[in-house]
Amino acid sequence: MTMEDPKSSVRQRADEIKAYRCKNLVAVLENPNDIKNIGTVIRNVNALGVEKTYIVDSRKSLPDDWDEMKARKSLNKTSVSAIKWSFVKRFDTTEKCLDHLEKNSFVSVVTSPHVKGKQNVILHEADYTVPKLAIWFGNESSGISDLAVERSEFCVSIPMFGMIESLNLGTTTGIVLYEITKQRREYQSKYKRANRGPNR
Repeated sequence: MTMEDPKSSVRQRADEIKAYRCKNLVAVLENPNDIKNIGTVIRNVNALGVEKTYIVDSRKSLPDDWDEMKARKSLNKTSVSAIKWSFVKRFDTTEKCLDHLEKNSFVSVVTSPHVKGKQNVILHEADYTVPKLAIWFGNESSGISDLAVERSEFCVSIPMFGMIESLNLGTTTGIVLYEITKQRREYQSKYKRANRGPNR
């Protein structure tokens, strides 16, 4: 009995999931308070096939360098090593992050349990199949900033029916990103089939 090469099995897994990754989809965390929440979000991002995570980190609590960030024990532990397989970029301010996204033709959408911005939609009623999409998640205590709302296309809310109408960051990102990645994968699949044509 031969032992399987770990590198070979990792490469095989990467090849298997490649077609299911959601290209040009970025999850943006705006000034998260708790390092544990960042790790949980990165785990969700990786598990659901989101391409990148951007973090607005005005307090400069994270390193700029991606390799340094991956080496952080706190992030490695809370993300259950998902950070090793994820692209994470930090920004000093919300404005710099928005400028970078807009320069690269990304449409921003914000999440909030409250009505904010020019257009407000319930999570499953919106269309997330635009070519390049950034979905913003606000600070755990103060929520999304006015600047992010102002420069976003619309605001998404999760319908809630309990006495407590709030969810933690890890749960929120999991629910929202599941819906978005589901839509984008279905769209990508249809697009590939249409381009393949009947005689190919």
